[in-house]
Amino acid sequence: MKASDLFVKALEAEGVEYVFGIPGEENLDLLESLRTSSIKLILTRHEQVAGFMAATYGRLTGRAGVCLATLGPGATNLVTPAAYANLGGMPMLMITGQKPVKLSKQGHFQIVDVIDMMKPLTKYTRQIVSADNIPARVRESFRRAEEERPGATHLELPEDIARDDTDAMVLPTSYHRRPIADDKAVAHAANAIRQATRPLLMIGAGANRKTCSKMLREFVDHTGIPFFTTQMGKGVIDEHHPLWLGNAALSDGDFVHRAIEQADCIVNCGHDVIEKPPFFMRRGLRTVIHVNFSSAEVDTVYFPQIEVVGDVANSIWQLQQALQPQAHWDFSWFDTVRTHLESHLCKGHDDARFPMHPVRLVADVRSVMPDDGILCLDNGMYKLWFARYYRSRQPNTVLLDNALATMGAGLPSAMAARIVHPRRKVVAVAGDGGFMMNSQDLETCVRLGLDLTVLLLRDDAYGMIKWKQAHMDFPNFGMDMGNPDFVRYAQSYGAHGHRPASSAEFAPLLQQCLDTPGVHLIDVPIDYSDNDRVLNREIRELSRAI
Repeated sequence: MKASDLFVKALEAEGVEYVFGIPGEENLDLLESLRTSSIKLILTRHEQVAGFMAATYGRLTGRAGVCLATLGPGATNLVTPAAYANLGGMPMLMITGQKPVKLSKQGHFQIVDVIDMMKPLTKYTRQIVSADNIPARVRESFRRAEEERPGATHLELPEDIARDDTDAMVLPTSYHRRPIADDKAVAHAANAIRQATRPLLMIGAGANRKTCSKMLREFVDHTGIPFFTTQMGKGVIDEHHPLWLGNAALSDGDFVHRAIEQADCIVNCGHDVIEKPPFFMRRGLRTVIHVNFSSAEVDTVYFPQIEVVGDVANSIWQLQQALQPQAHWDFSWFDTVRTHLESHLCKGHDDARFPMHPVRLVADVRSVMPDDGILCLDNGMYKLWFARYYRSRQPNTVLLDNALATMGAGLPSAMAARIVHPRRKVVAVAGDGGFMMNSQDLETCVRLGLDLTVLLLRDDAYGMIKWKQAHMDFPNFGMDMGNPDFVRYAQSYGAHGHRPASSAEFAPLLQQCLDTPGVHLIDVPIDYSDNDRVLNREIRELSRAI
């Protein structure tokens, strides 16, 4: 069998449905093998988009998404998606081409040491130097990408190896179960929770996995212990739950941090220090219980005293079985915090200013989006407003990146989400800065016939850094930019462009876009003048006054 055919058969054996990417001349044998396979090639306009799509596919399915690029500049364009997937815990396999390794024909033209480049960004990276090794290399790449903690893997297939013949056979996938936590560790953690006066549950990115949502909801309902989430833990439990205490969108000073201050035991479920810390530990203040698939990575702000290491869903079930609500638990302070939080979250829902106020915009999006609709956030100032104010009803319905926090991923994430969930409403939310980093793939959206809406929040600047610059009392410098006419820009790709003239027009327009097939872009001017007042001062002052 031709080696490239064997490679594709190995991908099929892993259940691969799509390969996202841009091939080059070094991939042509592999491309021909893909043409006659069951796998669909999703041709993008930039390798970075292909990588973000593969990572999001992995995030939503738990199975490694696959992306393809050629050697040299094609491979280097996958560096940011590799970091995005590896830091964000998203299973992904990158495949890159290479010049012949048995006989050089073009010297060092386009040659980059891609293996060494990928080593710090992946869980596994190998060059395939023999066609006979393909089955083992592919199987190991998927195994490493998908096992906890998920992440990025990479294989380099040189063009001369791809056209070799081989008698090797595809390796079948293996059956495996994640290890469960030690009974004594569970008992120790349960005893600490039982003895606490004000226990609190924190839900992080690692708990945003299949079955975790069900077990965590049962744990909260059974024990009555209040909970809050990190940005990447949003939606694991319905945020309309009466025991929800908010999202740690801000590093400190929010209402949720007043609850954290008074907690004497925090059950930290699925937290990873790669995500921006939701709270800072200080010696002697409280007991922190680390519940995760792997042991804690200790640093100066995170050094848990008890670790429950194993399958998260099973660990939470074990803790639930070991616990009953305790008469001495006192959640009255948490109830007070929740009352003040709820009151503050409602402020600004009817703000009529235009350009739109972020709170009004988030409220309008929430009112229009169905419970299972998926928001895919790029990285910018709006991410804080959505993380704090948008109340998720289901897991993985707010896809944001609080690990690498890269710009340019919002549109590709929405594209992948629509492919994975073709019957659900999908909205990409991006600033003008992040959107323009990968806006060329509007053409891909149109070509694929995707039904999705791009909500473009325009402030004609790199708004988040501009906010930080102002907060540090620096003059405005180096942040403002010009933009195209985004309505016409969308139309030039064959998409539908829209621009509301008032805040009142926005929600009906968004509803119309969600109900109308095709690719829609809504150009919404946004008013970030309240960033400093609300996020840096008002919230701190009101929470401190409780």
